[in-house]
Amino acid sequence: MTVDLDPIQSPDGAGPAITQPPPPVVSGRRSWIVFAVTMTLLVGSTIGMFLPLVPEAIGGMAIVMMLCLIFLRVPVAMALLIPALLGMFSLRGSALVQSTMTTLPYGEVASWSLSVVPMFILMGLLLWRAGLTESVYDAARLFLRRLPGGLAVGTNLAGSGLAAVSGSSVGTTYALSRIGIPEMLKAGYDKRLALGSVIVAGLPGQLIPPSIMLVIYAGIAEVPVGPQLLAGVGPGILVAIMFTIMLVAFASRWATDESKAAQAPDPSKSQNRWRVLVSVWPIPVLVAVIIFGMFSGVFTATEAGAVAALLSLVVTIIWRRNTGPMRAVADAATGAVSSVGAIFFMLVGVAALSRMFTLTGISDGFAEVVQSMNLNRVTFLLLMMVVYIVLGTFMEPLAMMVLTIPILVPTLEALDISLLWYGVFAVFMGEIAVVTPPVGILAFIIHSITREPEVNQGHKITLNDVFIATAWFLPMAIVVTVILIFFPEIATWLPGVAAGG
Repeated sequence: MTVDLDPIQSPDGAGPAITQPPPPVVSGRRSWIVFAVTMTLLVGSTIGMFLPLVPEAIGGMAIVMMLCLIFLRVPVAMALLIPALLGMFSLRGSALVQSTMTTLPYGEVASWSLSVVPMFILMGLLLWRAGLTESVYDAARLFLRRLPGGLAVGTNLAGSGLAAVSGSSVGTTYALSRIGIPEMLKAGYDKRLALGSVIVAGLPGQLIPPSIMLVIYAGIAEVPVGPQLLAGVGPGILVAIMFTIMLVAFASRWATDESKAAQAPDPSKSQNRWRVLVSVWPIPVLVAVIIFGMFSGVFTATEAGAVAALLSLVVTIIWRRNTGPMRAVADAATGAVSSVGAIFFMLVGVAALSRMFTLTGISDGFAEVVQSMNLNRVTFLLLMMVVYIVLGTFMEPLAMMVLTIPILVPTLEALDISLLWYGVFAVFMGEIAVVTPPVGILAFIIHSITREPEVNQGHKITLNDVFIATAWFLPMAIVVTVILIFFPEIATWLPGVAAGG
């Protein structure tokens, strides 16, 4: 889950512009088998936590219980909190549970650094309510039209901008599938190129500030929010550039006469370029204000969030001045409160689970095991790439992050891996996981949308086509990850310069 602000209503209030369909489920007899196995593991792990076991085994039972709850679609916060409290009760009794629930919720979320979360979420919802989504796509499409694969590149870069301000890869993919895929198919693009450009559109946006995922990681790993946001700038730009090069290369190789005609200058479009550009100026301005404000030290990350939310409020009132601006602001504020509550509840669960892991010694034990295997930094990170991709077959990015980070922090420190750098790595790997076959949720979302005639434009698009399109682009995502592993300065240089290091 990439902090999906769901459901987000369309700017005119007519209905949801972005929804998050449930992940695909197994049907029939197999579904009952999977359910029975999951419930057996859940009951077994619950009973096991109250047996006379060593603390490490109780920690392992808690992990199994958490995974089962997440698989059963229990809200992530509860899936973290329930095994954490049961583990504490098993280890130290009811007194520790009572003490934890008395002090932990306030102590964990009453943090000045976390106050940036509601500001960024409110900013994103206000910009959605202002109706900037289609304008961003139109601007990217018009200005990149002359490039080979200009529509695909425009779709990809528009997705980066939308994902950055919305915090939702699922929402961005859903919106761009409806807008971009029909346009590219009508222009004669290969259907797999059209599908692939949408599938990877949200990847850079989760790294470029304002990124809610990086803020949440900062809260989990207890690192400063400002430097963590700045650490995502370089990798986010790198991802966008690499996928742009790949799209141009593919389009140059497989472009049809019709798609080449779509790349040609269109005088009727030129006169609209400045009008479209004016309509989307708030998004690049807000991103620039956040990045350069924090980099220059003019304001902190929290102050940057407050400024961005204020500017978004002004933009929404102006953009919606004739169509109910106060209703748009009220809806955005309501959505922000709901989303912030869910995120903060989840952070309480993460803190409780981390405290339980400390009691069991499982985090330090994992670090000792890694050290005994004599893994160096590169080997360990390559191994974690595989682990995250496997976890992504049944978990959402946020769940993957809250499961792994509390356990890995001692190991990262022992291997001298920058926590700021690992935040970028973990967020990006989580985003790769949701597009990876065979269970990548974005693939199923796109397939369900392309079954609609107005989207597929008469082309037969199968789930296999979506998987093939993903397979075209996935190697580039792995290449980018390897580049980040061997050149960590791409992420750490900007925070270092901002800190005067």
